[in-house]
Amino acid sequence: MMTDIALKPNLNFLSNEDKDKIHEAAIRILGEVGMEILHDEALALLKKAGCSVENDGGVKIPGQLVQQAIESAPNNIPVYDRRGKPAMDLGGHRAYFGTGSDLIYALDSKKKQRHQCVLDDVGTAARVADALPNIDFIMSFAHPSDISPERSYLLSFQAMAANSIKPIVCTAECRADLSEMWQIACILRDNENALRAAPYFIHYAEPISPLKHPFSSLDKLLFCAEKSIPVIYSPAPIAGSTAPMTIAGHVAQGMAECFCGLVIHQLKATGAPFIMGMGPAVLDMATGECSYNAPEYLLAYLAAVEMSHYYNLPNWGYAGTSDAQVPDQQASYEAGLLTFLSTMAGSNLNHDVGYLDFGRTGSLEMIIIQDECIDQIRRLYRGIPVSDEMLAVEVIREVGSQGNFLTHPHSLKHLRTTQWRPTLSNRLGFEDWKDSGGTSLLERAQERLKNILLEHHSLPIQQDHAREIQKRVDQFRT
Repeated sequence: MMTDIALKPNLNFLSNEDKDKIHEAAIRILGEVGMEILHDEALALLKKAGCSVENDGGVKIPGQLVQQAIESAPNNIPVYDRRGKPAMDLGGHRAYFGTGSDLIYALDSKKKQRHQCVLDDVGTAARVADALPNIDFIMSFAHPSDISPERSYLLSFQAMAANSIKPIVCTAECRADLSEMWQIACILRDNENALRAAPYFIHYAEPISPLKHPFSSLDKLLFCAEKSIPVIYSPAPIAGSTAPMTIAGHVAQGMAECFCGLVIHQLKATGAPFIMGMGPAVLDMATGECSYNAPEYLLAYLAAVEMSHYYNLPNWGYAGTSDAQVPDQQASYEAGLLTFLSTMAGSNLNHDVGYLDFGRTGSLEMIIIQDECIDQIRRLYRGIPVSDEMLAVEVIREVGSQGNFLTHPHSLKHLRTTQWRPTLSNRLGFEDWKDSGGTSLLERAQERLKNILLEHHSLPIQQDHAREIQKRVDQFRT
């Protein structure tokens, strides 16, 4: 019996045997080489669980603990928007997309000039993302240079919440400002229990490659476990610098570093939500830059995505980035390729949409261009439904060799659900395109950006909530 459910595309680079070998290598790294743990509570948890703990903070973690942590961590994490409505369902092969965090520069694409990011850039990027239907979550995009470092993350969180209803993925300096972000989320949800039931934000933390887990990263990880805040613990090992040059070795080390965090996290709170991943940077030996778009980066990243499916755990991913300096042809094809690969591989939580310049500069126009790119790729991912209705043999019989399908009810019935329509890309013939202004893709994105900034305003936070949040932010001191 045929149905209208389409087979979903699936992209693979590793065999089952390959995945087994990478897993075994990661377990050997944890159990034979070990990790440096710079946090007393984490060390105590590991020691109590039976790990070998050295006086210098070196810890060897047995494979049994890793397996227990994999089994106890949830394989599906629902995330909700500011209003408490479902927004993302992390896990499986479902792909979601959002901006990135902490960029140093913002680009003026018309003048091809950039300025150091300020707090206003955080709010502006959140408002643009709020207006775009295929941007599912937001990050700060900018790291505000006009705010003291100890307050910058908290004020960025406040600006994101005020300018978008979409879920937030946040960074933080330490447990203190992360705790304030959690307090803000509790205010928006009305209480802690409601926030636990409908998580609004996700925290992003990193260890330091190779094999080092600093106090601040682990302190935030433990706080997230305690409060049931979904947390990403994603190393960023650099091939040829802080990780092996070879792709398989690069991925094995990244998995081991991530799993060290998972074990500690699950020892603190069994079943707390955890998102695995790695940022497999590749050091370009000719320029000294760490490329986001080198083929080796893509291969290592996609291998990490496959490993997340191997473990059936939600993963942290990438999309919409380019090493180009401006939103040009290089930027479009690099960002589009990465977005396509992430979708087809089933990567769950894909960030950095709009990144340029090796992750130093952000472009709002690139976010807008990639919003349409994501939409088209999602149309591809819907696949090809095959059923009697879709095969349309009886319709073909009715039309025969003398008729046409233009006005047939079958065409009208399936037009809008079958054909994807662009809102930014050009589909006009040359003369019509020229008569309509002859604009480039970037010029059309610039015009849409101008309209969003003029016309779009996010749903405001309730006044009593906003006052309570402002009071906490004003009183915050690290």
